[in-house]
Amino acid sequence: MSGLAIIGSQWGDEGKGKIIDYLAKSADVVVRAQGGNNAGHTVVVDNEKYALHLIPSGILNPKAINIIGNGVVLDPKVFLEEIEKFEARGIDTSSIRISERTHIILPYHKTMDALMEEKRGAMDIGTTKKGIGPCYMDKAERVGIRALEFIREDIFADRLRQELEKKNEIITKIYNAEPLGYDEIFNEYNQYAKKLAKYVDNTEKIINEALKANKNVLFEGAQGSMLDLDFGTYPYVTSSHPTVGGFVVGSGVGFGAINEVIGITKAYTTRVGKGPFVTELEDATGDLIREKGHEYGTTTGRARRCGWLDLVVLKYSAMINGFTAISLMLLDVLSDFETLKICVGYEIDGKITTDFPAYLGDLEKAKPVYKEMPGFKGDITEVKTYEDLPENAKTYIKTIEEFIDVPVKIISVGPRRDQTIMRASFF
Repeated sequence: MSGLAIIGSQWGDEGKGKIIDYLAKSADVVVRAQGGNNAGHTVVVDNEKYALHLIPSGILNPKAINIIGNGVVLDPKVFLEEIEKFEARGIDTSSIRISERTHIILPYHKTMDALMEEKRGAMDIGTTKKGIGPCYMDKAERVGIRALEFIREDIFADRLRQELEKKNEIITKIYNAEPLGYDEIFNEYNQYAKKLAKYVDNTEKIINEALKANKNVLFEGAQGSMLDLDFGTYPYVTSSHPTVGGFVVGSGVGFGAINEVIGITKAYTTRVGKGPFVTELEDATGDLIREKGHEYGTTTGRARRCGWLDLVVLKYSAMINGFTAISLMLLDVLSDFETLKICVGYEIDGKITTDFPAYLGDLEKAKPVYKEMPGFKGDITEVKTYEDLPENAKTYIKTIEEFIDVPVKIISVGPRRDQTIMRASFF
């Protein structure tokens, strides 16, 4: 079997979409296993830009089966709108399969998401208010509506009535907001269910049969390791597991199914929303990185916070995911800086550590310990081999490899497929 996992090593937005698209050319099956439409990938093919939110990036490979696994929470309205956009551009979407066990986002999830975030006030998390968290809450409470129930009209009608009654109690009595109407939701979403039904399938069987037949299966990560519900910067995290373990429970495979794990890493660091960010640059340098890297969210359009590369974060991500390779993205953004800085430790209460702290309070007062190195000059966007990169760029890459003890096997020097330096093959 040949299972390859793509994992975001930072706070998401690392450029996973490009590498997933690049490797999906050789994949037979592409699997999305966590998150919802709070994530997004941007892929550039033949100078055409594609924004993906729920649909796996393998959709641009006409030979691949594209799986939305049980670990995903799916907004049917958003999914069908995305389908329409791709079909309008002449892309066949018949290869998509949605797990019967995928949980469905409904209007009350989005309403409650917004109400809860508002109630938090200054302690808000920075949620996208797309209903992701409340849908996962229902899943954990064992009251969620899964795809297999959603597409059965009589079952959906009954389950919706039960859940909406309870949710309206919360909406009206705790948040003093207006209740949601059953008929309006049922009539709209039952139409979505009818359109969704043809995509719903036993995806666990499809994936495992492909692995058994020694086909190439690409597990597509969304978001990043530092947003993991357990291992990220809690509570400023997402509601699922964008680490490698999320693929096992989110798609129905064993650990033996994944034999290569690539950590997607920006040549610098960004994050969106609130939460500690040790290497953040709130100055002209940070602004320059943001503009050169076009650091604005695919899904939200929000400006991303920018800073120097944090190797403490990367070392931690490599440990919890078992990275076998690093894909270094957006190296071209760092060209023409006189000096580059790279974080090799944290100073906390006068002590220096290279371990990533679990306690948010420690992280908030951590000061970065930087290693400085000379920058590299000139346009590298058309460089085709590692050997042809500027010497200072290669020194930067070697510093990363030595600190985290994982080889950098892919280097991206631009958004296009052909602006990718491959130092190894994976399928």
